[in-house]
Amino acid sequence: MSKPITEFIEKYYLHFNAAALVDASKGYVAHLKDGGKMMITLAGAMSTAELGKILAEMIRQGKVDFISCTGANLEEDLMNLVAHTHYERVPNYRDLTPQEEWGLLERGLNRVTDTCIPEEEAFRRLQKHIYEIWKDADEKGERYFPHEYMYKMILSGVLEQYYEIPRENSWMIAAAEKNLPIVVPGWEDSTMGNIFTSYCIKGDLKFSTMKSGIEYMAYLADWYPKNSGGKGVGFFQVGGGIAGDFPICVVPMLYQDMEMHDIPFWSYFCQISDSTTSYGSYSGAVPNEKITWGKLDINTPKFIVESDATICAPLMFSYILENS
Repeated sequence: MSKPITEFIEKYYLHFNAAALVDASKGYVAHLKDGGKMMITLAGAMSTAELGKILAEMIRQGKVDFISCTGANLEEDLMNLVAHTHYERVPNYRDLTPQEEWGLLERGLNRVTDTCIPEEEAFRRLQKHIYEIWKDADEKGERYFPHEYMYKMILSGVLEQYYEIPRENSWMIAAAEKNLPIVVPGWEDSTMGNIFTSYCIKGDLKFSTMKSGIEYMAYLADWYPKNSGGKGVGFFQVGGGIAGDFPICVVPMLYQDMEMHDIPFWSYFCQISDSTTSYGSYSGAVPNEKITWGKLDINTPKFIVESDATICAPLMFSYILENS
């Protein structure tokens, strides 16, 4: 079997962050081969960076058991799915003047680093369909999580008329088809979260129709003990922030607050981050700090790759797919 990525990185990635990337990838493979499960957390604009092209395959092949992501990553995969040809790349984004930025806004383009998301084709194209699903649940007195509403929309087929990329490149389609467990902490801080809030303020929807972040934690607290036997659950963190900080806290919460003293620690940990090591920053904390919070054990395999996740994650996922 040809393993071009494996052969490349094992030949050339020998020291420093390159070596950490290889070690962490090997650790992920070993964890899976020993029967462990894996959570992946997505911060930053990973969906707009089109990480779905390979993350979807990771999901389809059973290399991911749970995802924690920001609301932006949840929706931006679908925005790319239905409006990809309307996106505009701005390679010279570092040189834009405030007036040029304003010009993008006037054209309905919202910039994410070097990529502009088209508001009308992306946000509004999804809005009318997700609203119908929200409204139906609201009228029936039903309540779901943000990702569950997204799954309903995907599986209904209503978006297929808009697809502008191959469906196999969407990690949300892959997740919906497997009914992959997801938590979306801080979902309110997203375009769809803002839109839902506006409907509630206008009295068109009830706040209670959307399940909350507290309920997401309870959902994860139910899943974790059921899946942490044997080799346990690993934690692969892409970026920092709430997407990682929220789910990793389920272990100390179960141990300290629920007094479940036999709860296992996370059994593998890797973070890809370009946040420099700093004082008081979650994203800049070294993995050993998590020992003091009851998240990781002394013997938990720990890796940190201090680099750009848009460069490293595809390489690591490719290695994992080639070797497990």
